[in-house]
Amino acid sequence: MVGAYERAARALDDAKTLLDLAEEANDEGSRKEAAGMLDNAETEIKTLELQRMLSGPHDRHNCFMDINAGAGGTESMDWASILLRMYTRFCEKRGWKVDINDFVAGEEAGLKNVSIFVQGEFAYGYLKAELGVHRLVRISPFDSNARRHTSFVSVDVYPEVDDDVKLEIPEKDVEMKFIRGGGAGGQKVNKTSSTCQLRHIPTNIVITCQTERSQSANRDMAFKILKSRLLDLEEKKRKAERDAAEAQKMDISFGSQIRSYVMQPYRLVKDLRTGVETGNVDKVLDGDLEELITAQLMGVKNPARSLPE
Repeated sequence: MVGAYERAARALDDAKTLLDLAEEANDEGSRKEAAGMLDNAETEIKTLELQRMLSGPHDRHNCFMDINAGAGGTESMDWASILLRMYTRFCEKRGWKVDINDFVAGEEAGLKNVSIFVQGEFAYGYLKAELGVHRLVRISPFDSNARRHTSFVSVDVYPEVDDDVKLEIPEKDVEMKFIRGGGAGGQKVNKTSSTCQLRHIPTNIVITCQTERSQSANRDMAFKILKSRLLDLEEKKRKAERDAAEAQKMDISFGSQIRSYVMQPYRLVKDLRTGVETGNVDKVLDGDLEELITAQLMGVKNPARSLPE
């Protein structure tokens, strides 16, 4: 981090020195070179600004992401599967590893809900910007009359907790059972009852884990996820006490979407928190989320700002 700051400061000093020399010698070539050095310095400084925004206690951690189909039936379940692909592509582009902890397929298409585990530096710091409701407008491929449908999917993100974090979960507060696992097409399906399902009685949080092959490994991962969920829930409660208005904004409900993806009658992705938008819907759905996420993390609020196509 210190090295990044020193590089930015050095780039600014070098550009200023070269620009002073260019003015003395009236050298246009040196002026252009100095301008290029300033561009490099600006890139370094933007990186530092983003790192400053990713300085929360859990921002460097791995994270869990839950994607749940909402209003819209089969169309919403298909939308949930599209979002799963979008986030998987985004993570792969950043070199992060994605594992599916639980997957419940839709009756006709897509998925009802999925829980994934993302491993990579700053995974939570970036993906926390995606928490909320995502809205899709398109001509439904499942409607024989080719009508336009609106679908909603909620996304929740919470950090993986460190092993040294102490959180006691009384045995009486947890119901545990082992069931046969399921999965998406092509995914390994357990032939034995090794999938672990936990229900935290006080909060009614249900965790299902089928990632590992053994009961004990799935049990350990399920408790790790539950621990992360409970700590995240506690942090949200404290935040609500500090700022009720902020807590209401962060609540996931199907009337408070954070981003709209429109495919008909026009093509547009618009983040409703920052105003950043782009007409290249396919590029976004293919995992190009960097600028949309960065704008949210940096607190950009510019209704007129559009991303380059």
